Amino acid sequence: MSLHKISFTTAGESHGRGLVAVLEGLPAGLDFQVQRDVDPELRRRQQGHGRGRRMQIESDRAEIMSGVRLGETLGSPLAMLIWNKDWENWQKAMAHDPPDSEESPKALRPMYLPRPGHADLVGIFKYDRRDTRDILERASARETAARVACGAVAKRFLAEFQIRVESHVLSIGDHQAAVPDSFPEDLNVSADASPVRCLDPSASEAMVRAIDHAKVDGDTLGGVFEVVARGVPVGLGSHVSWDQKLDGRLGQAVMSVHAVKGVEVGSAFQSAFYPGSRVHDAIVPAPDRPRTGGLGRETNRAGGLEGGVTTGEPLLVRGAMKPISTLRKPLASVDLRDGQPANAAVERSDVCAVPAAAVIAEAMVALVLADAFLEKFGGDSIGEVGRNFESYLEQLRKRGYRER
Repeated sequence: MSLHKISFTTAGESHGRGLVAVLEGLPAGLDFQVQRDVDPELRRRQQGHGRGRRMQIESDRAEIMSGVRLGETLGSPLAMLIWNKDWENWQKAMAHDPPDSEESPKALRPMYLPRPGHADLVGIFKYDRRDTRDILERASARETAARVACGAVAKRFLAEFQIRVESHVLSIGDHQAAVPDSFPEDLNVSADASPVRCLDPSASEAMVRAIDHAKVDGDTLGGVFEVVARGVPVGLGSHVSWDQKLDGRLGQAVMSVHAVKGVEVGSAFQSAFYPGSRVHDAIVPAPDRPRTGGLGRETNRAGGLEGGVTTGEPLLVRGAMKPISTLRKPLASVDLRDGQPANAAVERSDVCAVPAAAVIAEAMVALVLADAFLEKFGGDSIGEVGRNFESYLEQLRKRGYRER
Protein backbone atom coordinates (compact mmCIF):
# COMPACT_ATOMS: atom_id res chain seq x y z
CA MET A 1 0.00 0.00 0.00
CA SER A 2 1.56 3.27 -1.11
CA LEU A 3 1.58 6.36 1.10
CA HIS A 4 0.37 9.60 -0.46
CA LYS A 5 2.94 12.38 -0.72
CA ILE A 6 0.26 15.02 -1.17
CA SER A 7 -2.95 14.80 0.84
CA PHE A 8 -5.70 17.22 1.73
CA THR A 9 -8.81 17.51 3.84
CA THR A 10 -11.69 19.96 3.98
CA ALA A 11 -14.14 20.96 6.70
CA GLY A 12 -17.23 23.13 6.84
CA GLU A 13 -20.91 23.27 5.95
CA SER A 14 -22.67 25.09 3.13
CA HIS A 15 -24.20 27.75 5.38
CA GLY A 16 -21.73 27.45 8.24
CA ARG A 17 -19.25 30.11 9.20
CA GLY A 18 -16.75 29.08 6.56
CA LEU A 19 -14.72 26.35 4.88
CA VAL A 20 -11.32 25.07 5.94
CA ALA A 21 -8.80 23.47 3.57
CA VAL A 22 -5.61 21.77 4.76
CA LEU A 23 -2.97 20.58 2.27
CA GLU A 24 -0.05 18.43 3.45
CA GLY A 25 3.11 17.19 1.76
CA LEU A 26 3.96 20.26 -0.31
CA PRO A 27 7.73 20.88 -0.54
CA ALA A 28 9.30 23.97 0.95
CA GLY A 29 10.37 26.91 -1.19
CA LEU A 30 7.46 27.10 -3.63
CA ASP A 31 6.76 30.70 -4.69
CA PHE A 32 3.14 31.10 -3.59
CA GLN A 33 0.72 34.01 -3.24
CA VAL A 34 -2.88 33.29 -2.35
CA GLN A 35 -4.32 36.32 -4.18
CA ARG A 36 -2.45 35.37 -7.36
CA ASP A 37 -2.66 31.58 -7.24
CA VAL A 38 -5.86 30.67 -5.37
CA ASP A 39 -8.41 33.48 -5.58
CA PRO A 40 -8.65 33.46 -9.42
CA GLU A 41 -9.40 29.72 -9.30
CA LEU A 42 -12.13 30.32 -6.73
CA ARG A 43 -13.67 32.94 -9.02
CA ARG A 44 -13.56 30.51 -11.96
CA ARG A 45 -15.47 27.96 -9.90
CA GLN A 46 -18.27 30.49 -9.35
CA GLN A 47 -18.76 31.25 -13.04
CA GLY A 48 -20.95 29.60 -15.65
CA HIS A 49 -24.39 30.19 -17.12
CA GLY A 50 -27.02 28.50 -15.00
CA ARG A 51 -25.54 29.13 -11.57
CA GLY A 52 -27.92 30.07 -8.75
CA ARG A 53 -28.25 33.11 -6.49
CA ARG A 54 -25.67 31.78 -4.02
CA MET A 55 -22.95 32.71 -6.48
CA GLN A 56 -24.23 36.30 -6.39
CA ILE A 57 -23.90 36.35 -2.61
CA GLU A 58 -20.45 34.81 -2.24
CA SER A 59 -17.24 36.29 -3.60
CA ASP A 60 -14.82 33.62 -2.49
CA ARG A 61 -11.35 34.53 -1.31
CA ALA A 62 -8.93 32.42 0.66
CA GLU A 63 -7.00 33.41 3.76
CA ILE A 64 -3.75 31.66 4.65
CA MET A 65 -3.65 30.31 8.19
CA SER A 66 -0.33 28.44 8.09
CA GLY A 67 2.34 26.89 5.91
CA VAL A 68 3.54 30.00 4.07
CA ARG A 69 6.02 32.70 5.08
CA LEU A 70 7.19 35.67 3.06
CA GLY A 71 5.73 34.30 -0.15
CA GLU A 72 7.17 30.78 0.04
CA THR A 73 5.84 27.48 1.35
CA LEU A 74 7.50 26.07 4.46
CA GLY A 75 6.95 22.36 3.89
CA SER A 76 4.49 22.29 6.80
CA PRO A 77 0.71 21.84 6.44
CA LEU A 78 -0.79 24.67 4.41
CA ALA A 79 -4.13 25.74 5.91
CA MET A 80 -6.61 28.08 4.25
CA LEU A 81 -9.94 29.55 5.30
CA ILE A 82 -12.81 30.65 3.04
CA TRP A 83 -15.51 32.60 4.84
CA ASN A 84 -19.18 32.13 3.93
CA LYS A 85 -20.80 35.55 3.52
CA ASP A 86 -24.25 33.97 3.79
CA TRP A 87 -23.41 32.88 7.36
CA GLU A 88 -24.90 36.13 8.69
CA ASN A 89 -28.33 34.95 7.53
CA TRP A 90 -27.89 31.45 8.97
CA GLN A 91 -26.38 32.00 12.42
CA LYS A 92 -29.42 30.67 14.27
CA ALA A 93 -30.05 27.73 11.97
CA MET A 94 -26.37 26.70 11.93
CA ALA A 95 -25.45 27.65 15.50
CA HIS A 96 -22.98 25.38 17.26
CA ASP A 97 -24.71 25.62 20.67
CA PRO A 98 -28.09 24.06 21.57
CA PRO A 99 -31.06 26.31 20.72
CA ASP A 100 -32.91 28.30 23.34
CA SER A 101 -36.12 26.69 24.51
CA GLU A 102 -38.01 29.73 23.22
CA GLU A 103 -36.40 29.59 19.78
CA SER A 104 -38.91 29.30 16.96
CA PRO A 105 -38.50 25.94 15.18
CA LYS A 106 -38.88 27.75 11.88
CA ALA A 107 -35.78 29.84 12.63
CA LEU A 108 -33.73 26.63 12.68
CA ARG A 109 -34.73 25.95 9.06
CA PRO A 110 -35.32 22.21 9.39
CA MET A 111 -35.96 20.12 6.31
CA TYR A 112 -38.00 16.92 6.32
CA LEU A 113 -38.66 16.43 2.60
CA PRO A 114 -35.68 14.54 1.08
CA ARG A 115 -34.81 15.22 -2.54
CA PRO A 116 -34.49 12.29 -4.96
CA GLY A 117 -30.91 12.12 -6.24
CA HIS A 118 -29.42 13.91 -3.22
CA ALA A 119 -27.71 12.54 -0.10
CA ASP A 120 -30.68 13.67 2.04
CA LEU A 121 -32.43 10.33 2.55
CA VAL A 122 -29.48 7.94 2.64
CA GLY A 123 -27.68 10.34 4.98
CA ILE A 124 -30.39 10.42 7.64
CA PHE A 125 -30.50 6.62 7.67
CA LYS A 126 -26.73 6.26 7.87
CA TYR A 127 -26.19 8.88 10.59
CA ASP A 128 -29.50 8.37 12.42
CA ARG A 129 -30.74 11.93 11.95
CA ARG A 130 -34.26 13.22 11.40
CA ASP A 131 -33.67 16.70 10.01
CA THR A 132 -32.02 16.42 6.60
CA ARG A 133 -30.37 19.81 7.24
CA ASP A 134 -27.82 17.78 9.24
CA ILE A 135 -26.90 15.97 6.00
CA LEU A 136 -27.36 18.41 3.15
CA GLU A 137 -25.19 21.14 4.66
CA ARG A 138 -22.06 18.99 4.34
CA ALA A 139 -23.22 17.10 1.25
CA SER A 140 -23.61 20.42 -0.58
CA ALA A 141 -21.21 21.21 -3.43
CA ARG A 142 -20.27 24.35 -1.49
CA GLU A 143 -17.53 22.12 -0.02
CA THR A 144 -15.77 22.09 -3.37
CA ALA A 145 -14.59 25.67 -2.90
CA ALA A 146 -12.09 24.25 -0.39
CA ARG A 147 -11.07 21.56 -2.87
CA VAL A 148 -10.44 24.18 -5.54
CA ALA A 149 -8.26 26.10 -3.09
CA CYS A 150 -6.12 23.00 -2.48
CA GLY A 151 -6.07 22.19 -6.19
CA ALA A 152 -4.90 25.71 -6.99
CA VAL A 153 -1.82 25.12 -4.83
CA ALA A 154 -1.23 21.79 -6.60
CA LYS A 155 -1.52 23.55 -9.97
CA ARG A 156 1.02 26.12 -8.84
CA PHE A 157 3.40 23.32 -7.86
CA LEU A 158 2.96 21.52 -11.20
CA ALA A 159 3.51 24.77 -13.10
CA GLU A 160 7.08 24.81 -11.72
CA PHE A 161 7.69 21.81 -13.99
CA GLN A 162 5.74 23.13 -17.01
CA ILE A 163 2.69 20.97 -16.34
CA ARG A 164 -0.67 22.62 -16.98
CA VAL A 165 -4.09 21.33 -15.93
CA GLU A 166 -7.07 22.82 -17.79
CA SER A 167 -10.60 21.90 -18.83
CA HIS A 168 -13.53 22.54 -21.14
CA VAL A 169 -17.16 21.47 -21.48
CA LEU A 170 -18.08 18.88 -24.12
CA SER A 171 -21.85 18.73 -23.69
CA ILE A 172 -24.78 20.09 -21.72
CA GLY A 173 -28.11 18.33 -22.03
CA ASP A 174 -28.31 16.91 -25.55
CA HIS A 175 -26.08 19.59 -27.08
CA GLN A 176 -22.55 18.37 -27.91
CA ALA A 177 -19.54 20.43 -28.88
CA ALA A 178 -17.26 19.63 -31.78
CA VAL A 179 -13.91 18.53 -30.33
CA PRO A 180 -11.05 20.56 -31.87
CA ASP A 181 -8.20 18.78 -33.62
CA SER A 182 -5.78 20.59 -31.33
CA PHE A 183 -6.27 22.58 -28.16
CA PRO A 184 -5.56 26.30 -27.83
CA GLU A 185 -2.22 27.19 -26.27
CA ASP A 186 -4.05 28.55 -23.22
CA LEU A 187 -7.06 26.28 -23.02
CA ASN A 188 -8.60 27.85 -19.91
CA VAL A 189 -8.49 31.39 -21.32
CA SER A 190 -10.36 30.18 -24.41
CA ALA A 191 -12.86 28.09 -22.42
CA ASP A 192 -13.50 30.76 -19.78
CA ALA A 193 -14.47 33.19 -22.53
CA SER A 194 -17.61 31.10 -23.09
CA PRO A 195 -20.50 31.38 -20.58
CA VAL A 196 -20.55 27.57 -20.44
CA ARG A 197 -16.77 27.04 -20.89
CA CYS A 198 -17.25 25.43 -24.30
CA LEU A 199 -14.73 25.80 -27.14
CA ASP A 200 -17.38 25.42 -29.87
CA PRO A 201 -19.20 28.80 -30.27
CA SER A 202 -22.35 27.42 -31.90
CA ALA A 203 -22.68 24.62 -29.36
CA SER A 204 -22.08 27.15 -26.60
CA GLU A 205 -25.03 29.23 -27.76
CA ALA A 206 -27.26 26.16 -27.93
CA MET A 207 -26.22 25.13 -24.41
CA VAL A 208 -27.09 28.58 -23.05
CA ARG A 209 -30.54 28.39 -24.64
CA ALA A 210 -31.08 24.89 -23.24
CA ILE A 211 -30.20 26.07 -19.73
CA ASP A 212 -32.61 28.99 -20.05
CA HIS A 213 -35.40 26.65 -21.17
CA ALA A 214 -34.70 24.28 -18.28
CA LYS A 215 -34.90 27.19 -15.84
CA VAL A 216 -38.31 28.19 -17.18
CA ASP A 217 -39.44 24.57 -16.86
CA GLY A 218 -38.20 24.32 -13.27
CA ASP A 219 -35.76 21.62 -14.36
CA THR A 220 -31.98 21.08 -14.35
CA LEU A 221 -29.34 19.87 -16.83
CA GLY A 222 -26.15 17.83 -16.63
CA GLY A 223 -23.38 17.25 -19.13
CA VAL A 224 -19.83 16.11 -19.82
CA PHE A 225 -16.56 17.95 -19.25
CA GLU A 226 -12.95 17.11 -20.07
CA VAL A 227 -9.83 17.84 -18.03
CA VAL A 228 -6.62 18.16 -20.05
CA ALA A 229 -3.15 17.97 -18.48
CA ARG A 230 -0.21 18.84 -20.73
CA GLY A 231 3.49 18.52 -19.99
CA VAL A 232 3.02 15.41 -17.86
CA PRO A 233 6.15 13.23 -18.21
CA VAL A 234 6.11 9.53 -19.00
CA GLY A 235 6.33 7.32 -15.93
CA LEU A 236 3.92 8.71 -13.31
CA GLY A 237 1.85 6.05 -11.57
CA SER A 238 2.60 2.32 -11.64
CA HIS A 239 1.34 -0.98 -13.00
CA VAL A 240 2.53 -3.11 -10.07
CA SER A 241 -0.36 -2.70 -7.59
CA TRP A 242 -4.02 -1.83 -8.01
CA ASP A 243 -3.90 1.21 -5.73
CA GLN A 244 -0.90 2.71 -7.54
CA LYS A 245 -2.50 2.72 -10.99
CA LEU A 246 -2.91 6.36 -11.92
CA ASP A 247 -6.08 5.87 -13.93
CA GLY A 248 -7.75 4.36 -10.86
CA ARG A 249 -6.60 7.23 -8.67
CA LEU A 250 -7.84 9.78 -11.18
CA GLY A 251 -11.13 7.96 -11.54
CA GLN A 252 -11.80 8.11 -7.82
CA ALA A 253 -10.80 11.76 -7.62
CA VAL A 254 -13.05 12.94 -10.45
CA MET A 255 -15.91 10.62 -9.47
CA SER A 256 -15.86 12.20 -6.00
CA VAL A 257 -16.95 15.56 -7.45
CA HIS A 258 -20.59 16.19 -6.56
CA ALA A 259 -23.10 14.80 -9.10
CA VAL A 260 -20.42 13.14 -11.27
CA LYS A 261 -21.66 9.64 -12.10
CA GLY A 262 -19.17 8.51 -14.74
CA VAL A 263 -15.49 8.95 -15.62
CA GLU A 264 -13.46 7.91 -18.66
CA VAL A 265 -9.83 8.29 -19.66
CA GLY A 266 -9.30 9.17 -23.31
CA SER A 267 -11.97 7.82 -25.66
CA ALA A 268 -12.73 4.81 -23.43
CA PHE A 269 -16.47 4.46 -24.04
CA GLN A 270 -16.23 5.05 -27.78
CA SER A 271 -13.26 2.68 -28.05
CA ALA A 272 -15.28 -0.10 -26.46
CA PHE A 273 -17.21 -0.42 -29.75
CA TYR A 274 -14.12 -0.75 -31.99
CA PRO A 275 -11.53 -3.47 -32.64
CA GLY A 276 -8.06 -2.99 -31.21
CA SER A 277 -6.60 -1.96 -34.55
CA ARG A 278 -8.78 1.17 -34.40
CA VAL A 279 -8.13 1.90 -30.73
CA HIS A 280 -4.48 1.59 -29.72
CA ASP A 281 -2.01 4.40 -30.34
CA ALA A 282 0.81 3.51 -32.74
CA ILE A 283 4.31 4.30 -31.45
CA VAL A 284 6.55 6.56 -33.55
CA PRO A 285 9.99 8.16 -33.09
CA ALA A 286 9.89 11.55 -31.36
CA PRO A 287 13.52 12.41 -30.57
CA ASP A 288 12.68 16.02 -29.71
CA ARG A 289 10.26 15.02 -26.94
CA PRO A 290 12.16 13.88 -23.84
CA ARG A 291 9.02 13.88 -21.69
CA THR A 292 7.67 11.00 -23.78
CA GLY A 293 10.98 9.14 -23.69
CA GLY A 294 11.85 10.08 -27.27
CA LEU A 295 8.95 7.98 -28.58
CA GLY A 296 5.55 9.46 -29.32
CA ARG A 297 2.10 8.33 -30.46
CA GLU A 298 0.27 8.90 -33.71
CA THR A 299 -2.98 9.29 -31.79
CA ASN A 300 -3.97 9.67 -28.13
CA ARG A 301 -7.05 7.52 -27.73
CA ALA A 302 -5.56 6.13 -24.51
CA GLY A 303 -5.77 9.60 -23.04
CA GLY A 304 -2.14 9.69 -21.91
CA LEU A 305 -2.27 6.52 -19.78
CA GLU A 306 -1.30 2.91 -20.43
CA GLY A 307 -1.14 0.25 -17.72
CA GLY A 308 -1.81 2.81 -15.02
CA VAL A 309 1.24 4.85 -16.08
CA THR A 310 1.46 8.16 -17.95
CA THR A 311 2.77 8.02 -21.53
CA GLY A 312 3.84 11.66 -21.76
CA GLU A 313 1.00 12.46 -24.15
CA PRO A 314 -1.70 14.88 -22.93
CA LEU A 315 -3.72 13.39 -20.11
CA LEU A 316 -7.45 13.40 -20.95
CA VAL A 317 -10.03 12.67 -18.24
CA ARG A 318 -13.74 13.12 -18.81
CA GLY A 319 -16.51 13.32 -16.24
CA ALA A 320 -20.26 12.88 -16.76
CA MET A 321 -22.32 15.04 -14.42
CA LYS A 322 -25.97 14.21 -13.78
CA PRO A 323 -28.55 17.01 -13.55
CA ILE A 324 -28.65 18.70 -10.14
CA SER A 325 -31.17 17.07 -7.82
CA THR A 326 -32.91 20.22 -6.52
CA LEU A 327 -35.84 20.95 -8.86
CA ARG A 328 -38.10 24.00 -8.72
CA LYS A 329 -40.85 21.62 -9.85
CA PRO A 330 -39.99 18.91 -7.32
CA LEU A 331 -40.44 15.16 -7.66
CA ALA A 332 -42.45 13.04 -5.26
CA SER A 333 -40.99 12.35 -1.83
CA VAL A 334 -42.09 11.48 1.70
CA ASP A 335 -42.44 13.75 4.75
CA LEU A 336 -40.06 12.29 7.35
CA ARG A 337 -42.21 13.59 10.20
CA ASP A 338 -45.21 11.40 9.46
CA GLY A 339 -44.28 9.18 6.50
CA GLN A 340 -46.93 10.72 4.26
CA PRO A 341 -46.39 11.36 0.53
CA ALA A 342 -45.24 14.91 -0.28
CA ASN A 343 -43.22 16.82 -2.79
CA ALA A 344 -39.46 17.08 -2.26
CA ALA A 345 -38.02 20.22 -0.74
CA VAL A 346 -36.77 23.10 -2.87
CA GLU A 347 -33.47 24.62 -1.77
CA ARG A 348 -31.74 27.52 -3.51
CA SER A 349 -29.71 25.82 -6.24
CA ASP A 350 -28.26 25.93 -9.74
CA VAL A 351 -29.95 25.00 -12.99
CA CYS A 352 -26.65 23.75 -14.43
CA ALA A 353 -23.19 23.52 -12.85
CA VAL A 354 -21.24 21.58 -15.49
CA PRO A 355 -18.82 24.49 -16.16
CA ALA A 356 -18.08 24.73 -12.44
CA ALA A 357 -17.70 20.95 -12.15
CA ALA A 358 -14.99 21.09 -14.80
CA VAL A 359 -13.01 23.61 -12.72
CA ILE A 360 -13.43 21.44 -9.62
CA ALA A 361 -12.27 18.39 -11.56
CA GLU A 362 -9.18 20.34 -12.65
CA ALA A 363 -8.36 20.75 -8.97
CA MET A 364 -8.83 17.06 -8.26
CA VAL A 365 -6.70 15.99 -11.23
CA ALA A 366 -3.99 18.46 -10.22
CA LEU A 367 -3.92 17.06 -6.68
CA VAL A 368 -3.56 13.49 -7.97
CA LEU A 369 -0.82 14.49 -10.42
CA ALA A 370 1.08 16.46 -7.77
CA ASP A 371 0.92 13.42 -5.51
CA ALA A 372 2.16 11.11 -8.28
CA PHE A 373 4.88 13.57 -9.28
CA LEU A 374 6.29 13.73 -5.75
CA GLU A 375 5.91 9.97 -5.42
CA LYS A 376 8.14 9.58 -8.47
CA PHE A 377 10.71 12.33 -7.85
CA GLY A 378 10.60 13.05 -4.12
CA GLY A 379 12.27 15.92 -2.31
CA ASP A 380 11.63 18.18 0.67
CA SER A 381 12.27 21.41 -1.22
CA ILE A 382 11.37 22.68 -4.66
CA GLY A 383 15.05 22.77 -5.56
CA GLU A 384 15.53 19.12 -4.64
CA VAL A 385 12.43 18.03 -6.57
CA GLY A 386 13.63 20.02 -9.58
CA ARG A 387 17.07 18.40 -9.54
CA ASN A 388 15.53 14.94 -9.33
CA PHE A 389 13.19 15.71 -12.21
CA GLU A 390 15.96 17.10 -14.42
CA SER A 391 18.05 14.00 -13.70
CA TYR A 392 15.15 11.84 -14.90
CA LEU A 393 14.70 13.87 -18.08
CA GLU A 394 18.43 13.61 -18.73
CA GLN A 395 18.21 9.85 -18.36
CA LEU A 396 15.39 9.80 -20.92
CA ARG A 397 17.50 11.90 -23.31
CA LYS A 398 20.46 9.55 -22.96
CA ARG A 399 18.36 6.56 -24.01
CA GLY A 400 18.74 8.17 -27.43
CA TYR A 401 15.80 6.80 -29.42
CA ARG A 402 16.37 8.30 -32.85
CA GLU A 403 15.47 7.44 -36.39
CA ARG A 404 18.30 5.51 -38.01
